[in-house]
Amino acid sequence: MCDTCGCDEPGAVQPHHHGETHTHDVRQPVLDLNQQLAADNKVLFAEKGILCLNLLSSPGSGKTTLLEKLIAKLDGEFKVGVVEGDQQTHFDAARIRKVTSNVTQVNTNRGCHLDAHMVHHAIGKLDIEDLDILFVENVGNLVCPSMFDLGESKKVVILSVTEGDDKPLKYPNAFFESGLAVISKVDLLPYVDFDIDQCEDYIRRVNPGMDVLRFSSKSGDGVPELIAWLRKEVAALKVPAV
Repeated sequence: MCDTCGCDEPGAVQPHHHGETHTHDVRQPVLDLNQQLAADNKVLFAEKGILCLNLLSSPGSGKTTLLEKLIAKLDGEFKVGVVEGDQQTHFDAARIRKVTSNVTQVNTNRGCHLDAHMVHHAIGKLDIEDLDILFVENVGNLVCPSMFDLGESKKVVILSVTEGDDKPLKYPNAFFESGLAVISKVDLLPYVDFDIDQCEDYIRRVNPGMDVLRFSSKSGDGVPELIAWLRKEVAALKVPAV
């Protein structure tokens, strides 16, 4: 699936002449290098006072729609930037450009996730002076993006009601690593077999301290709660460390 993280080869099995086999994890050197670059990004974000949010979800869960509605309602309260990640096309960046010009697109080609180097390169194309919040919309995938630190302040996982309420248990790492879960497309609840209370229970089994919010892609319900969450996170970022 991915040339960079080796997720199509979780272990490269090497035969030995004495009849044994040894499995070498081809991902570890890549992860180690990414972690070094992520640390550099984290220092930059800290120096600039930027809240960087890494948005994870399956394809089609509503990440871009959430950003469109959220940024439009911020009404200049925060200066924002957006990095859009997809394998191909500039569709999402074009959509976001209608609510902010401070956006850039990253195409990973065969890659199934963004990495710290891609993000560092992308922010060089943005105006980050006096930036308050950087949204990084990762490639649609609940597995690999959760493995790669971008230097973000927090990960945010988005799950739509069309995907099934069992996803937090099936893909626990994305939920365990995140500081906020957004259940999206709640306007479709009357038409799908999705137990939202059960889903929230599953989320908190994986991550007991997780903030969970609900969002309607059609009506925008949930946006005020998301803005309140952002205010809290931005304020916490600006509190000097003791």
